Amino acid sequence: MTEREYPTALGAASREKITLLGQDLADDVMGQVGFGELAFWLATQRRPSKGETRVFEAVLAALADHGFTPTAIVTRLTYLSAPDSVQGALAAGLLGGGSRFLGVTEDCGRFLHERLPERLPTDEAGWDEIALPIVREQREARRFVPGLGHHVHKDGDPRTRRLYAIAREEDLVGPHLELFAAIGRVHPQVLGRTLPLNGAGVCGAALADLGLPLELLRGFALLARTAGLIGQLAEELRHPVGNDIFLSVDLHNRPVDPDPYRPS
Repeated sequence: MTEREYPTALGAASREKITLLGQDLADDVMGQVGFGELAFWLATQRRPSKGETRVFEAVLAALADHGFTPTAIVTRLTYLSAPDSVQGALAAGLLGGGSRFLGVTEDCGRFLHERLPERLPTDEAGWDEIALPIVREQREARRFVPGLGHHVHKDGDPRTRRLYAIAREEDLVGPHLELFAAIGRVHPQVLGRTLPLNGAGVCGAALADLGLPLELLRGFALLARTAGLIGQLAEELRHPVGNDIFLSVDLHNRPVDPDPYRPS
């Protein structure tokens, strides 16, 4: 019988050493490569430049923690219920990453990528000309533009401003960020009001401009949020609030009559 082979350029181990991405893990990676750089390298199997690493790590920092979001609350409550399962608490929070929290990063990156023209504009006016019908189409279809608007930062998301500045400093403002900025400029003409470009959306645009796989954009958001959820658990250990959250709901429940489901 012919032995099967399972090729991989990632981790491998022999009796003498461990290799990762063709490098000696102990000598060439540990203490030499930062975790953000390594995460990028693992996903693309090419080592990022210093500028790419800076933008990528800025995205991770932007998405790490947003306070008592549903993902953080469920992590704390799961730990309250099962303190013997740190992995379960972290997993519970990560499983809550979807269309309303964290998923916008992926949604925006994909949305922009699908609407990039074959011939890219060379100035703001050209990008605005591309963006205007996109916003109109979404408005007519009664669909949101992913990444447009924020329930708290109504006057501008500080992460957006900063990430654009970092990308410009590293000469890494690509077509996704250009189109997203154009949407920010032209949407008031269509919507009749000004909405901010939110941080999750600009993170998706930046990740797409870095050439990262669109299918993994939510994965990078989850990678960032893992660090935040570990922080939530660390704080829960020192200053627990999970039980207060539970009791706040449990002690204030109000019995009502059954409301049978009726198909529409």
